[in-house]
Amino acid sequence: MVKTVIITGSSRGIGRETAIYLAKNGFDIVLHCNKNTQKALEVKEIIEQLGQNARVLQFDVSDREQTKEVLLKDIEQNGMYYGVVANAGITADNLFPAMDDDQWDRVINTNLNGFYNTIKPLIMPMIQQRQGRIVALSSVSGLAGNKGQVNYSASKAAVIGAVKSLSKEIARRNITVNCIAPGMIESDMTSEIPFDIIKDIIPMRRIGTAKEVASAINYLFSEDASYITGQVISINGGMY
Repeated sequence: MVKTVIITGSSRGIGRETAIYLAKNGFDIVLHCNKNTQKALEVKEIIEQLGQNARVLQFDVSDREQTKEVLLKDIEQNGMYYGVVANAGITADNLFPAMDDDQWDRVINTNLNGFYNTIKPLIMPMIQQRQGRIVALSSVSGLAGNKGQVNYSASKAAVIGAVKSLSKEIARRNITVNCIAPGMIESDMTSEIPFDIIKDIIPMRRIGTAKEVASAINYLFSEDASYITGQVISINGGMY
């Protein structure tokens, strides 16, 4: 039986690469986007060309009622997912004295409350099926902190705490819950960072790729990872 995984924030970046990587390894994929439906549909087409099923859900993970409504309707129509990758997230960087309320609230509501809003409606159905995998995206900033990212670091550190606690609550139901904490990964945001900065802060002297993150997520969905839960896997080239 083919297993289905939902990945939030999967129209681009790590989420997109993870969707394609998991599809290559035999999973059907439920893609998610907030606004960029066209990008999500492009990923859907790639997955279908790989021979796997895919569909797209659109909702704002910071909107609790909307997220719950869309997810419950989807599993009612199509059945419960085997796993969830809680990947959707944003940044709104600023030094803390200059940070405004909106920058704080948007990041917390998306990165932390978005984890709750996505996982909470799915947790009882997952418990009832007595199997499943949950992977949440944290960050090296959630482990070590980062100047200009008090809001982001707080949200990502909180996700780690949530994952560790939840993993203990549902381990006996054959459900694993883990975190991936990427460091500096190739993206539009990192494409213009000078090499001199990279070599000074990353011992491996290069930026990581989204595929390297996707590979670790894929491993956590494999049978080989069935005894791993409550863990944080850092993918950061030795930064921390």
